[in-house]
Amino acid sequence: MHQILVTYALPYANGPLHLGHLMGLTQADIWVRHQRQLGKTCYFISGDDAHGTPVMIKAEQEGLQPEEYVEQILCQHRATVKKFNILLDNYYTTHSPENLALAQQIYLRLQAAGDIESHTIEQAYDPQVEMFLPDRYVTGDCPKCNAAHQYGDNCEHCGATYSPTDLKNPRSTLTGATPELKTTEHYFFQLKHYQKMLCEYINSGHVQAEVAHKLQEWLNNDLIAWDITRDKPYFGINIPGHDDKYFYVWLDAPVGYMASFKQFCARAEIDFDSFWQIDSPHQLYHFIGKDIIYFHALFWPAMLHGADFRTPSGIFTHGFMTINGTKMSKSKGTFITGDQFAAVIPIDCFRYYIASKSNGHLDDIDFNFNEFMTKINADLVGKIVNIASRLAKFINKHFADELSCEILSPELLETIECAKAEIVFAYDERNYAKAIRVIMGLADSVNQFIDQNKPWQLIKQDSQIKEVHNICSLGLECFRRLILYLKPILPELASAVEEFLNIEPLQWKDSNRSIFGGTIQTFKPLLNRIQESDIDKLR
Repeated sequence: MHQILVTYALPYANGPLHLGHLMGLTQADIWVRHQRQLGKTCYFISGDDAHGTPVMIKAEQEGLQPEEYVEQILCQHRATVKKFNILLDNYYTTHSPENLALAQQIYLRLQAAGDIESHTIEQAYDPQVEMFLPDRYVTGDCPKCNAAHQYGDNCEHCGATYSPTDLKNPRSTLTGATPELKTTEHYFFQLKHYQKMLCEYINSGHVQAEVAHKLQEWLNNDLIAWDITRDKPYFGINIPGHDDKYFYVWLDAPVGYMASFKQFCARAEIDFDSFWQIDSPHQLYHFIGKDIIYFHALFWPAMLHGADFRTPSGIFTHGFMTINGTKMSKSKGTFITGDQFAAVIPIDCFRYYIASKSNGHLDDIDFNFNEFMTKINADLVGKIVNIASRLAKFINKHFADELSCEILSPELLETIECAKAEIVFAYDERNYAKAIRVIMGLADSVNQFIDQNKPWQLIKQDSQIKEVHNICSLGLECFRRLILYLKPILPELASAVEEFLNIEPLQWKDSNRSIFGGTIQTFKPLLNRIQESDIDKLR
């Protein structure tokens, strides 16, 4: 039976994880938990993208060596990921011996295949710090529309793309100095050698249709060579045979998936090669943000193919996150770190809100505070948890915690069971919003059943005691099935319910295994309402 390896795009190691990072990690985690709930073997890995000029400069500002700085960030990121119940098997770093060995191996294989060429180029150079400047470290006036204060790779005003050497009135963002033009030898990956292969790859269902359409715009033209070199000083991996030249961070960053998995395989005694060989029987899926499509869906598959490794089975791309309709901004108070959020709000609430807006496409997700509070209180507290809180007290007080063996309404259970296939398919397609809509519709039916039968009135009549027992037992069985359906999204709540109902961890195959005739624990509140004061703390 095939196994599954899932990766999430490596966050950059220059600051804390914010809600945007955790949105994508959560979307991937829900899919992984769903696969495991189906009984499949599914590994989930990620880690920090630790190399590059920004990390080097940030470490210097902190008075640390880059190695010390990225280790500190790695510890912080691991702790935040754990708070958000992201069920990773390994969270590693690209600054590792595994990544060094694999990145250099891939490069040497590409070189041997004739895919690497060297050229002398001109680059912007800051004479004050004596270093070549990455594109984003040069600003100036746009060469097309003359807009001021534009970065060295593209104009945010007119959308033009260009080289830093094309900027008018260029300045180094590090020192304010006017950059000089200096020549240097760089190495280039000949992406054009894989144009036909990439056309076939992206049009064979490996990426979403809208992503394939976007990539086709590139593939309709000749692919240009990709500069994979950075000059010292640089924090990264040396190009073999050169002490003064390093891999551009985007060459070794995706190799970090392999490195993270390789370190995990060594600990868990798993066959690493079987997942990455050309004819691998296993599946490989990447979850990424839409800003890094080209690196993952063009450069990365070409590198893998050229180096005789397998290509991804699928690349799942998601949109960005905004806060109350605006980009995350520290100055506007809409930049929220994962640690700040976790200190105020139960993480299942975040997971549910993200899932309710995730449709498997590239749409951005807006985290609106008021909508968040309303949705959690209405759906999770009002519709789901309310089922148990309304019924458990009768079982605890009047029936010694024991559930009835008699099924009052098989039709209601059948309705819930029949919805399972649609919900499972929605999870498979990462359309969590649709799964939630179906589940909430079922919850409405269960609550209507309770409202129609009114156990709080029937309990006052001695002749109706058995009826109350049957009503409450059926309602709690329905509740169990709804929690099963929500478990990939709400792991904390599901765990609490499993304990409350005295049942083993729920799997998809357990949907029609009832709790009739079993016993329950004394009911304790499972989830509290989000208060306005909680939202104020986030603000």
